[in-house]
Amino acid sequence: MSPRFPILVFAVLLGLTACRSRSEGPPAVGEAFAGPATLNIRKDLPLQSPIVATARHGDRLEIIQTRRRFVQVRTAQGATGWTDGRLLLSTDQMRDLQKFTEATSTLPSQGTASVFEALNVHTEPSRTSPSFIQIPENGVVQVIGHRVTPRTSATPPAPPPLLAPVRKTRSKKAREKDGEKSRRTPPPPMPPAPKVPDNWQQLSHPTLQEALSREPVVETRPRGPDEPKPMILEDWSLVRTKDGKAGWVLSRMLTMSIPDEVAQYAEGQRITSYFSLADVKDEDQTKHIWLWTTLSRGGQPFEFDGFRVFVWSRKRHRYETVFRGREVKGFYPVSTQPGSGERGEGATFSLVVDEEGKLVRNTYVFNGYRVNLQRSDPYVPPQQEPEAARVQSAAPPRSPAPPTPADPLYKRLYDRVRGLFR
Repeated sequence: MSPRFPILVFAVLLGLTACRSRSEGPPAVGEAFAGPATLNIRKDLPLQSPIVATARHGDRLEIIQTRRRFVQVRTAQGATGWTDGRLLLSTDQMRDLQKFTEATSTLPSQGTASVFEALNVHTEPSRTSPSFIQIPENGVVQVIGHRVTPRTSATPPAPPPLLAPVRKTRSKKAREKDGEKSRRTPPPPMPPAPKVPDNWQQLSHPTLQEALSREPVVETRPRGPDEPKPMILEDWSLVRTKDGKAGWVLSRMLTMSIPDEVAQYAEGQRITSYFSLADVKDEDQTKHIWLWTTLSRGGQPFEFDGFRVFVWSRKRHRYETVFRGREVKGFYPVSTQPGSGERGEGATFSLVVDEEGKLVRNTYVFNGYRVNLQRSDPYVPPQQEPEAARVQSAAPPRSPAPPTPADPLYKRLYDRVRGLFR
């Protein structure tokens, strides 16, 4: 037997013991998934603590313990550290997110939009919801939905004080000394109150000139302690990335990718969708005939309140308006059909609008330099799965079905007793 054989056996046993102890570790009490695109796992709770591992969106993590809103997790590689629990997704949330992506994959695009800086995509139209992907700077996404939700405060509440304030206490001798001094020199008596002047009634009534010269007093009603503050609404857009993932972003952070020579006519309104109806040849350039929808004011329960059709003038070499619709309440989706003519003759587009509380789909036909209403049909929103219900636009809700009358008490008791003897 070689003299080195016992040493090799001891080294192998030592390595197996170390691997076993490292693989076991503290037991897991649950599982979660990384929410953001990049999740830093730190060695300890403070943000200054070094990073021990980095998880990607969707990576499975084992939960070891929790401390307030912080969670200690273990990665698949065995790295253990702490992270914020608000950045983790549960198993149900991860499953719902996958179903949500599948449900939104068939929704039609309402135009592409770009961002000027990196933008987080949230799972819900809320600032406090976790973000799972990030749109890079100058990234392009497709707009497929819209929703208006109340704005929530982005700043977390101040944490409670960890230590109670220290009250300064004086010594017993100092308190006794102050007591003896107060007993020796009592405080001086209060002076008598001043008398009311004899002409106090004349002083209380101003003259007519003084009353006219005074500024009017504007009465403002203070808000009561139980009266809620006015609600601030925010517009959120449902977007779809190039790889098919869908999520919510703030609408004001998006810029529709329509050419500037057309966007200059927006007149301060926000472009909510745009489509190309046809192409026009002007010498060596190819121009499009555009349809867009705009919204004059945010926080509305609809997607647009006006639409416009632009054509390219070969004579003036600029875009001109041939049709404009105003004061409407329109909803997604907006659909178009190309025409067969040289200048887009025969192209049609459909808009879903609210007319006297009823949804209708108006179909317009484009004939060169004129737009005419072709037909108007009742519109019924499509039935979708519960996971896809959140992507519906803020169309007027349907009237609820009348409640089903409950069975009489004697019938329910009879059915229950009958079920016991089956």
